[in-house]
Amino acid sequence: MTQILLWISFTLFIIGLLILDLKVFQREEHEISIKEALLWTGFWIMLSLAFNAGVYFFMGPQKALEFLTGYLIEKSLSVDNIFVFILIFSYFGIPGKYQHKILFWGILGALLMRALFIVAGITLIHYIHWVIYVFGGFLVFIGLRMAFAKEKEIHPEKNRLLRLVKKFMPVTEDMKSGKFFIRDGKTLVATPLFVVLIVIESTDVVFAVDSIPAILSITLNPFIVYTSNVFAILGLRALYFALAGIMKIFHFLNYGLSIILIFVGAKMLMAEVYKIPVGAALAVVGGVLLISIVASLMFPEKEQSL
Repeated sequence: MTQILLWISFTLFIIGLLILDLKVFQREEHEISIKEALLWTGFWIMLSLAFNAGVYFFMGPQKALEFLTGYLIEKSLSVDNIFVFILIFSYFGIPGKYQHKILFWGILGALLMRALFIVAGITLIHYIHWVIYVFGGFLVFIGLRMAFAKEKEIHPEKNRLLRLVKKFMPVTEDMKSGKFFIRDGKTLVATPLFVVLIVIESTDVVFAVDSIPAILSITLNPFIVYTSNVFAILGLRALYFALAGIMKIFHFLNYGLSIILIFVGAKMLMAEVYKIPVGAALAVVGGVLLISIVASLMFPEKEQSL
């Protein structure tokens, strides 16, 4: 009964925050400034840490450490989403004043999908224990691929879900209304805003496939896994607007993320031989992130001459 009340309370709390954000703070469509984005980023981080303190007092220091480690992993991996968001918005030419609205609904959908992925992942590990080695190997593979991958390229026209939508619904190029759908006579047509929402939702599925196994290497507690995911995702919109203009500065961050994925994958593969303490995992993840950020600032990427 206590667990049910805990889940209900947390869900209502998050819904309340989302409604407050959409209906009060972001009621008028406008382009988010860097200052506003930084303030919101700080708010979400402080809220996450406050929740972490609550976990510490009500669930104990071990669960609090698991939450913090999971949150840091999810937060760092979500930075990779920002690269993709920038490319998608640029590709479709979406004005800044509409980007917050798209990200809001995109992230709301991501929260629902992450919940399904988490339940599926924990259930698989519980009933088919060897699947943890599959997850571990997959993370190591993704980490290595990320380390040696070239610049990301986005080809929305190849998105299968988008192609399916266009088969059943006409799409207009008009986005002046700021709506996802408009009426063209008696016909309901989708706008580019809805098209971009579909692309973002489908790409988040790919990110979830990477991030969910990563946090399952830290804990299998459903509440800790989901809440750390939620707080990392909720702050993603503000982080996007805060970092969108300066993401290229952190050119070593991609290597840092690949090391983190390889590390948590190896942690899963070694689970039966040696269990790496959560505190040690937190130190590694935090250390790798810090080193990659500092290295990016100390050794800026040289511009290629034409």
